[in-house]
Amino acid sequence: MKIKAQMSMVLNLDKCIGCHTCSIPCKNVWTNRSGTEYMWFNNVETKPGIGYPRQWENQDIHRGGWTLKNGKLALKAGGRVAKTARIFHNPDLPVIDDYYEPWTYDYGHLISSPAKKNQPAIRPRSQITGDAMRIQWGPNWEDDLAGVNKTGRQDVNFRNIEHAVYLTFKRVFLFYLPRLCEHCLNPACVASCPSGALYKREEDGIVLVDQERCRGWRYCVSGCPYKKVYFNWKSGRSEKCLFCYPRTEAGLPTLCARTCVGRIRYVGVILYDADRIQWAASRPRPQDIYAAHLDMMLDPCDPEVTAAARFQGIPPNVITAARRSPVYKLIKQWQLALPLHPEFRTLPMVWYVPPLSPVSEAVDDANVSTAIDRMRIPVTYLANLLTAGDELPVRRALQKLAAMRNYMRTQRVGDSGETQPLSDVGLTAETIQEMYELLAIARRKDRFVIPTSSGAEDAPLYPEQGRCGFAGCSPD
Repeated sequence: MKIKAQMSMVLNLDKCIGCHTCSIPCKNVWTNRSGTEYMWFNNVETKPGIGYPRQWENQDIHRGGWTLKNGKLALKAGGRVAKTARIFHNPDLPVIDDYYEPWTYDYGHLISSPAKKNQPAIRPRSQITGDAMRIQWGPNWEDDLAGVNKTGRQDVNFRNIEHAVYLTFKRVFLFYLPRLCEHCLNPACVASCPSGALYKREEDGIVLVDQERCRGWRYCVSGCPYKKVYFNWKSGRSEKCLFCYPRTEAGLPTLCARTCVGRIRYVGVILYDADRIQWAASRPRPQDIYAAHLDMMLDPCDPEVTAAARFQGIPPNVITAARRSPVYKLIKQWQLALPLHPEFRTLPMVWYVPPLSPVSEAVDDANVSTAIDRMRIPVTYLANLLTAGDELPVRRALQKLAAMRNYMRTQRVGDSGETQPLSDVGLTAETIQEMYELLAIARRKDRFVIPTSSGAEDAPLYPEQGRCGFAGCSPD
């Protein structure tokens, strides 16, 4: 058993309001340079829809992630040898129109325009060529179902569902899906890079790009099934979400988590068995990958796990943070959060609590199972998105959420809570109360449990910044 620590995030889709507040600070801090105009390390999509870039979920087009060949894991688009052989030809690479051609406006024209009868107007200009352009797509083009009557039929999550029925006015549904790099345990982008520029950090599992080694081959872009690696056409290097590691090293949450208005994000550390990565990712049935993924995660309160982690060099403050980790509770202990498209076999570590939605027909409140089947968002759609089509984990999570909501409502506005529905979904009143406190009213210290980097607790990083340079730190 090889124990490693992994920084992870859980997003509660039941609370996301689609305000895009998470995307703006990320954009302003990490992609505010020339060549990064089209990059959104964090973006918020409306589902149903084909997302950003277009149809990123359809691996029949983009051929990202992993597949099984003769029972063994292999990159869907071919390994490094195959990529090196055709290194100047990458037919699986998304083009700029799949993202969008970034634009700006000549705002100075509003001021410098000579006096005329009509109000001066400005037209969009490409930030790539500088020419006037017609805007045809954007990073949140489908926001609040805009144009989904045209693009919705291409949403792969409608598999085994009659999409036309759920795109009509009376049956239509929507929810928001914030996306960032998944910092996978089995990252396809790392395996796809011929120059070995992408790597997974040993101390916290964050996936980064070594800018010195990157040669701009862009196979990491096509290899990532979530399309969260981007190419900077000015620098000729790839760039991606770095989980705000300068902040996490100091025990601070990522910018997207810190600024989230709905408080939907939870950040913490997970201990897992790295020796079981290949076993979990190689499950013959895609529906079995989720359960195998859970089995890899270790109980930080188990004395044997703790002793082994210390013996293998996991810092004590990381083990302590893992015991208090909110993401471990949501993912493993309560099994409320689910991975995004586990069938890609990358073992993603950004997980989602599925959204509850209004019940389309009147049902008995006590009958949780019946209510789940009659919710506006089809369970099959959520299963295609989060569990490779297996509806059982989605139903289980939604039933627990619905039981918690029903129980807390009876506690607040009714008589004593009914305990029978709780036992039906494997919960107790004490567990319900703990879930409610974390999902509904948790304070910042409970939502973000982030260990500082090794030694940072003894020597704070902030005071060191002013006297440290490329040659090291100067003495006082």
